[in-house]
This record gives sequence, C-alpha cells and structure tokens, in this order.
Amino acid sequence: MSDFKQLSGKEGIDKIGFLIADHNIVMLVTAASDGTFDSRPMAVHVKDFDGTVWFLTPHASEKINEIQDDSHVTLIFSDPSNAKYVSAKGRAHISRDRAKIHELWNSMYKAWFPQGEDDPNIAVLRIDIAEADYWEASSSRIVRGVKYLAAAATGGKVDVGEAGKVVLT
Repeated sequence: MSDFKQLSGKEGIDKIGFLIADHNIVMLVTAASDGTFDSRPMAVHVKDFDGTVWFLTPHASEKINEIQDDSHVTLIFSDPSNAKYVSAKGRAHISRDRAKIHELWNSMYKAWFPQGEDDPNIAVLRIDIAEADYWEASSSRIVRGVKYLAAAATGGKVDVGEAGKVVLT
C-alpha cells in the first residue's frame, strides 16, 4: 500500500461514501453479553452517505438486545472483486420511526417482514459513524497481481493502493 492517509470532514465522508456506495450487504458487529463479538450480514442501502448508515431490522432480535446493552458497533464493508474494504466504528440507535421505515422500505424487506412496512416488529437501526479505516487497491485485478509480485520482489517499494483512516467526530 502507499502512504497512509488521514482524512476528516467532507473529504473523509466523500471517501467512505465512494468506497461503500455499491454495497448491498454489510457485516454488523455487536458486543455480546459474554464479552465476545457477534457478526451478522445486514441488507444496506447506502445513498448519499453523510456519516450515517440506516437499516431495518426485527425489534425482537439478539442484535437489538446487544445494542441496548452496548451501542458501540462496527460495520464491515468488503468488495473483494474491486479490492475495496472499509471497517467503520460508530454508535447504534434504535427507533420505531414510522416515517423512516416508510422511507427505507423496499420489497426486499418482505422476506423478513411478511406483513409489509406496517409490521409491528420492524425497528430502525441508525449507525452514526465516528471513524473508519479503509483499504483500496489502485487498479485492475491483473495489474494488482503484477504489483503485488513487484512489491514482494522490491521489499514493498511498489504502490499497490491506498490505506487510511477517516475521523468523522
């Protein structure tokens, strides 16, 4: 990787927004009551990223119980085909905001909420991102492979991409 970058403000939000824009699934990591961590895939719709990520989820779920005990969470975005990765830390907030449910609703959610958007078990999960680490390769898969070989041969003196930290709060 090239030099490590530290970003903040609009530049940081734009960078993370670019890296996560095409994701449909993200891993949500919560702290379990026994001190370990639980991870699960969540359907996500990221558009116009502003530092907040939204989900619809069943209110009667273990993740909601864990978030009520400890609101610190991590979101892991992984796009191996384009070599883009983001690990974002933040705070989760739970609500039953009917207007937000309506705004986020799409037919895909019928798989989890057969009663539709009026299902009484729907909760809104808002994650306010505080900071994120990212890794991004700078070229196609074939070029990356050649660069990785060159970096190995030169002791890491070949630029294969970018890594950095974004601080939003």
